[in-house]
Amino acid sequence: MGNALTKTSFNFPGQKSHYKGKVRDVYNINDDFLVMVVSDRISAFDVVLPKGIPFKGQVLNQIAEKFLDATADIVPNWKIATPDPNVTVGHFCETFPVEMIVRGYLTGSSWRLYKNGGRDICGVPLPEGLKEHQAFPEPLLTPTTKAEQGAHDENISREEIIKQGLVSEEDYKELERISLALFKRGSEIAKEMGLILVDTKYEFGKKDGQIYLIDEIHTPDSSRYFYADGYQERFDKGENQKQLSKEFVREWLMENNFQGRDGDVMPEIPESFVNEVSERYIELYENITGDKFVKSDTSKIEDRIESAVNDFLKQQA
Repeated sequence: MGNALTKTSFNFPGQKSHYKGKVRDVYNINDDFLVMVVSDRISAFDVVLPKGIPFKGQVLNQIAEKFLDATADIVPNWKIATPDPNVTVGHFCETFPVEMIVRGYLTGSSWRLYKNGGRDICGVPLPEGLKEHQAFPEPLLTPTTKAEQGAHDENISREEIIKQGLVSEEDYKELERISLALFKRGSEIAKEMGLILVDTKYEFGKKDGQIYLIDEIHTPDSSRYFYADGYQERFDKGENQKQLSKEFVREWLMENNFQGRDGDVMPEIPESFVNEVSERYIELYENITGDKFVKSDTSKIEDRIESAVNDFLKQQA
């Protein structure tokens, strides 16, 4: 297994600020560029696990790169270049404070809500009698507010977003249109790979009055996939679906009595599980993209990244 990149503290030329997310470290270069370093940290239940997963950052970054390129005709996106397997450099955008979540199936948190009697997600009514993993007649848009670091994202309705002035009505309608178009494209690509795109989240920003798709897209951290083969059979029998997502990490944590609740203690994570998660991420990459995964050299991962980003910035100067 390779080394895992769990923290970075670069100082690039022109660097104004450095933001550390759950998984990504984002460096602002003169309000012109954002350098996004995708680490090997992994989060579940809004908590970052104490061990990194080798190659996970590369997997996420390269899947996002592929799908940003494959959807650029629908909406401009922030990506300018990927100078390193773990890095995307892109436009500095003013971020919208909501995440657009599109759901094609009743599963995960939406199923947990439904099972407990909830018949409304983010202002969208749900009929009685639905079963777990059932397809909705049309994909649902269920936005959430983008939480501050350490807090949980909160479900919010379209009406509330506009009423609170988080996003203007005109922009919000456009975000809805783009999100559904992206989900449709992602579903078509997934189908070609023998997969079902179940649900996903998109983030957007604005630059010079233009809406941009930002961050990652259609990765196993931001999306859930089912294998299409056997979906119907498993659904008819009420069995669990075979998933391509990090749900298996959440399941392992739940088995070890951790769900991010107050008082929950993070279980000791064995090396064997770390290696298994790494292998699962590589499997995800190959299934989602159809490409063979080529492991990068992680022996001096920080030096490798620093040198690649500095070379890119030099060319822009």
